[in-house]
Amino acid sequence: MILNMNKKIKARERRHRRIRKKIFGTPDLPRLNVFKSNTNIYAQIIDDLARRTMVSASSLDKGLAKDIKTGGNIDAAKKVGQLLARRALEANITKVVFDRGGYIYHGKIKALAESARETGLVF
Repeated sequence: MILNMNKKIKARERRHRRIRKKIFGTPDLPRLNVFKSNTNIYAQIIDDLARRTMVSASSLDKGLAKDIKTGGNIDAAKKVGQLLARRALEANITKVVFDRGGYIYHGKIKALAESARETGLVF
């Protein structure tokens, strides 16, 4: 079982490296990066030129911890996407490039992306 999971993780990391060759965040068009674990989901908006995180949100944030029972489900991903988009709009970030982190655009990743779009981010 552990060997199988290790293969899955390595395959996702290979896909992510392949995607990152094409996707690059700038100050004008930063990169929205997503990482998920079994228990939580994390999202960051990154300026790759300055190598700094401009905005971040996760299911562990204090504001969301009250509303979320489990941090690793689709409902939590939607709330993280909304929080990230609100924080980005406060920081005058309206357009981003979406970096799905090597994950399939389905389930939690799709829920996060669509809720961020609905809240006002463009990508």
